[in-house]
Amino acid sequence: MRFGVDDMANLRFAVSPLWETVAALRAVADPGRHAVHLPWIKQALAAGGPPPAPGFGIGLDLAAVPPPRCPLAEIEEELSALAEPVAAGGAAGAVLGWWRTAVRPHWPRIRAVLEADIAYRTRQLAEDGIGEVFARLHPALAWTGNRLVSADLPAGELALGGTGVTLVPSAFADRCRLVAGRDPVPPCVVYPARGIGTLWERGNGPGDGLTRLLGRSRAGLLAEVAAPATTTQLAARTGLSLGAVSQHLAVLRDAGLVTGHRYGREVHYVAGDLGRALLGEDAAPPLA
Repeated sequence: MRFGVDDMANLRFAVSPLWETVAALRAVADPGRHAVHLPWIKQALAAGGPPPAPGFGIGLDLAAVPPPRCPLAEIEEELSALAEPVAAGGAAGAVLGWWRTAVRPHWPRIRAVLEADIAYRTRQLAEDGIGEVFARLHPALAWTGNRLVSADLPAGELALGGTGVTLVPSAFADRCRLVAGRDPVPPCVVYPARGIGTLWERGNGPGDGLTRLLGRSRAGLLAEVAAPATTTQLAARTGLSLGAVSQHLAVLRDAGLVTGHRYGREVHYVAGDLGRALLGEDAAPPLA
């Protein structure tokens, strides 16, 4: 994949619930290759019965999934885009049903890991530059000169031609994949996200000392923002009201423990350096 100056300017990250849903279906179909997801696979099958049959269209065809059009798309928007390039028919409904049954109940946990990966990459970009981001994106990828190369990607050279590329971390990807662009949407490279080994582990929560220092609600919120999260997500995870979450976050922000960053219509909160120090340097995103 050959980059020009304009392609560097149009580099972006995104999260795709549609990709995760279809890739999750592949994980269920081949659990031996996705052993890390066995706790989820057992729970998902118990909750929703068997997944759609492999012959139901795009169910096991990742090549049919369009690249994400925006960083934080909803699955309904992505299914509409899917209907444009392919005759999805009843397949779109089957995918939506699988999303609602098997993936959406766990989406806050999955999305937290994906957003933590993106936060890591963007911090790396600020500290070391784009070359290091590409060089460390995944062991299967290598950055050389002005090219991103990998044995996982299709043979031949793809000149981006100024469109740029979208980098999409995935919890269910077993290798790197290139998804062709569809004008005006640029192509995307899907890569396995960091921290998948901890995805289905239950967090221990904040320690007793931190709880005594901050109070149970604020200590719990600080642990929850080890990875970026919105007030709506935090309210759903903790059971607190939106107003209570906002008030506690304001206190944590004023104390320098949490920072907020606006992304489109949403504000994402994440623990700052002091907050991470209180949680412990190796604190993983808490998984409810």
